[in-house]
Amino acid sequence: MTAPDQHALFAEFEALYRAQFGFVWRSLRRFGVPEAALDDAAQDVFVIVHRRFGVWDQGGSVRAWLYGVARRVASAHRRTDDRHQRKLAALPTDEARDGLEDRLGARHRLEQIAAQIDALEPSRKQVYVLIELEGLSAPEAAEALGCKLNTVYSRLRRARADLEAALTQPPAPESRSHDRTG
Repeated sequence: MTAPDQHALFAEFEALYRAQFGFVWRSLRRFGVPEAALDDAAQDVFVIVHRRFGVWDQGGSVRAWLYGVARRVASAHRRTDDRHQRKLAALPTDEARDGLEDRLGARHRLEQIAAQIDALEPSRKQVYVLIELEGLSAPEAAEALGCKLNTVYSRLRRARADLEAALTQPPAPESRSHDRTG
């Protein structure tokens, strides 16, 4: 397809979108798509239409075609919503919340540790990652980094000390400059 053909096809699609968006949106609402999901569902319809626009048989009614696509998109949204509701209903309430809080706390702690590892001096970080995270032995790390074995042990000891110091000190209070007066 040549560039002028693509441009003309895009212009046709844009005109269709502008002229028929309201029809598609109202159709989806009639099909029972929740108010909060209407715009997304309408966009889904037009994504499908855009994908098939060049091959669509223009002998039929454009509104009939859009209506059929909207019906299928609404059906897919209902199925997705039904699956989501079943999954939510299957969750134990209090236990799930407690487990989620525990997982979120553990994830936050892992993010803190990762941030502290990233903050290590680069040569210490390399040694720490190779030995503690990648599981290399100290002699293997020394060979990989091209340095002496005692240097690897020294950097590892210092990296561990830096991490322990950083992770045992309480977090700094957040700055609240917008709360200050005067």
